[in-house]
Amino acid sequence: MSTKLSKISLPLKLTFLIFSMVLNCMGIVILQLSEAKITYDKLGFLESFKDLPIAFISLFAVNFISKFGTKKSLILALTIVGICSLILPFVEVFWFYKLWFAIIGTCFAIGKICVFGIIRNNISDEKSLAKTMNSVEASFMIGVFVVNTGFGWIISSQFSQFWKFGFLSISVLSAVTIFLFSRLPIAEPIKEEKENILKDLITFINPLIIIFLAVVFSIVFVEQSFNSWLPSFYKNHLKVNSFFALQASSFLSLFSYIGRTITANIIQKFSLSKYYILCLSLIMLVLSVIIGIQFLVTDNSKALLFLFPVIGLFLSPLYPVINSKMIAHIENSKANLITSLIVIFSSLGSSVSSIIMSVLFKNELLNFYSIYILIAVIVVFTISLIYFRLANKNI
Repeated sequence: MSTKLSKISLPLKLTFLIFSMVLNCMGIVILQLSEAKITYDKLGFLESFKDLPIAFISLFAVNFISKFGTKKSLILALTIVGICSLILPFVEVFWFYKLWFAIIGTCFAIGKICVFGIIRNNISDEKSLAKTMNSVEASFMIGVFVVNTGFGWIISSQFSQFWKFGFLSISVLSAVTIFLFSRLPIAEPIKEEKENILKDLITFINPLIIIFLAVVFSIVFVEQSFNSWLPSFYKNHLKVNSFFALQASSFLSLFSYIGRTITANIIQKFSLSKYYILCLSLIMLVLSVIIGIQFLVTDNSKALLFLFPVIGLFLSPLYPVINSKMIAHIENSKANLITSLIVIFSSLGSSVSSIIMSVLFKNELLNFYSIYILIAVIVVFTISLIYFRLANKNI
């Protein structure tokens, strides 16, 4: 890692921490609004108000970032997130949540492209890139843990009606991160004349990129099955209270953080593809154990509370590993374009997953929750094998 990158690693990690908190508060919002008699139909589509703007804005964000610069664009995104988090506690109407998540999604699209661009412009080696991305993405999982634990404490206290005021802490954290970035010089990539974005895409897309994006979509599809809906699964199916549901699911993010941190420290000793396939195999093993308990022992065994979080150890490295393997072989001038495509297909995977999960919850099919996820993981495994075979021929 270069000296320059080591100096900006803290604000990069804080940036992902902030976006993690605002994006992954979805599980808490779903839990709280469902108690306020908002139907699962409406809550299922709430995710789309976050994810679809991410998908729509990402391609246009490439030119925006190129014009204004990575540093200014990232500071602007963090400023808007801070202001929105400051406003949310004082608004009660449901439609504002849709607007709020749409704005947050737009800022995330800009922020993620900026962060990935900064990393890619400083590192070219495949394994070093994987190490750095796992390290930065690990802070994303800490954000999930912090938001579930922090809001869980508020919700379970005598001040539970003021749970939304927890978002004020995100405003403060945004201000701190903006201050850190403002004091750091960040080298900008050389500006080039931009062609029409559709023309850029046509010349850029190939079978390898298409399969890679399918893998990204599928990984996020699986991740979202846990991140936004596991608290509600714990409460509705395993019959635990809201506080314990949030705390139990926050351990998923804690294990995910551990998984990414371990990966960041050992990945240079292993083949990226073999490590990736091992993680997928272990996920399928844990899910098989969970399904065995559900259908051979008892459907609502409390052992599931402790087994689901373990999946985070093996699920969390997949996204940064597969992204780093691809990004490392993309020229710097195309780094923002591939990142925007990653963001788009990630958001689509998240949105589709949440809509399907809302159908499971609405129709009370939660006993098939683990089977549904296992099928999705098998799909990821299959597509990934195709990707690695193509990558070995083309990279």
